[in-house]
Amino acid sequence: MEQLIVAGGRKLSGAVSVSGAKNVALKALVAACLTEDPVIIENIPLISDFHVMTEIIGELGGNVTIQDHTATIEMKSFRKSDVALTKAANIRASSMFLAPLLARTGQAVIPNPGGCRIGARPIDRVIDGLTAMGTEIDYMSEDGNFHARTKKNSSPFLTGTTYVFEKNTHTGTETLILAAVLASGKTILENAAEEPEVDELIELLNSMGARITRSNMRTISIEGVEKLHGTTFRISPDRNEIVTLAVAAIITEGDIVVQDAHKSHLKEFLHELEKIGGGVEEVEDGMRFFYKGPLKATHITTAPYPGFMTDWQGPWAVLMTKAHGESIIHETVYENRFSYVGELRKMGAHIELFNPVIDDAEKVYNFNVLDDRPEYLHAAKINGPTNLHNGVVTVSDLRAGATLILGALAAIGESVIFGVHHLDRGYERLDQRLGILGADIKRVEE
Repeated sequence: MEQLIVAGGRKLSGAVSVSGAKNVALKALVAACLTEDPVIIENIPLISDFHVMTEIIGELGGNVTIQDHTATIEMKSFRKSDVALTKAANIRASSMFLAPLLARTGQAVIPNPGGCRIGARPIDRVIDGLTAMGTEIDYMSEDGNFHARTKKNSSPFLTGTTYVFEKNTHTGTETLILAAVLASGKTILENAAEEPEVDELIELLNSMGARITRSNMRTISIEGVEKLHGTTFRISPDRNEIVTLAVAAIITEGDIVVQDAHKSHLKEFLHELEKIGGGVEEVEDGMRFFYKGPLKATHITTAPYPGFMTDWQGPWAVLMTKAHGESIIHETVYENRFSYVGELRKMGAHIELFNPVIDDAEKVYNFNVLDDRPEYLHAAKINGPTNLHNGVVTVSDLRAGATLILGALAAIGESVIFGVHHLDRGYERLDQRLGILGADIKRVEE
């Protein structure tokens, strides 16, 4: 196990690149399993979640080779139809293997997916959608697995359908797209997710021979095809990492350029950043983020795309500790996403959690309201400006890891961060990238 030692108070400056988007790379691996031909994915992030997904592919009968930041995936045939619990427990995207397994073999056994514990995160919407496509799925409590089998016993195993998502689901939308591309007939997904990563997956699948279109912002149509073929595809930069670096620049009163970053898909973040007085401008090779002066407090509410992304609210909370006045963050996507607050309080942050008065919780919240608990609080009140100080803190999930690093960068003194393995699930060498910009950050063995 490793820990990070961060000496705060240093202004960041210079230029840095970001890795390929985690939320595209993992899904691209699953998409590659829909064809027996080789699929080449460029600009992959070398993160632990990616490696777990490649191990699952290997156990299922496929082959993945990685050279630098390019992966070649070849799944000529599935050797087995069950995903091992030891792998699935580590990563939520493991549940998406339901799609290629059902589409190519007609059966699948998938454990309850793992990943960050930021709420119940049920896969009931995926189960409902696959059931509508002609699959029988049972959850066996004795082994903790979902057992799925298609009603048809020959290819195409799945049948197109029209399915309406009750609420926005990024992973659910992508899983049903993956299942539908080899299904017979046409599938229409209503109230489908709009996230840029979904459109990037669609672009990849279409380059493999799929026929997928967005007829409007929340409707996706998929015409099933007989087979897909190989392709070469390059993943775009990770917008979560761009936001993390942007906050790092401003909270340290620095000035950095994030190479290959562009305004598209960051509009709501950039709008809020400019509103509070943060510096941002497009430059020839990316985007510049810089400190212009005192920051203003603001109120934000997280929401599915094109709203303020839930993954950005932790870094934003750190930024608001430097803003003048009272800021509010209302989290509406996940029911339990403020695990980092107690750790920031150890560093002197003035943050109070509370539940806003809501007239219609079912309408406001994207999570299943029945999964909510009295101890879950959905909003944070942050008073600033505060001079954070050093502390010993523990990371509880991926985005909390980035949040606590940001807090340590802004703090006075030396902080110790435990639980770094959570951070490594989604950020490739973030400590080294920050070091390039002048951060005093060391990774050491615990």
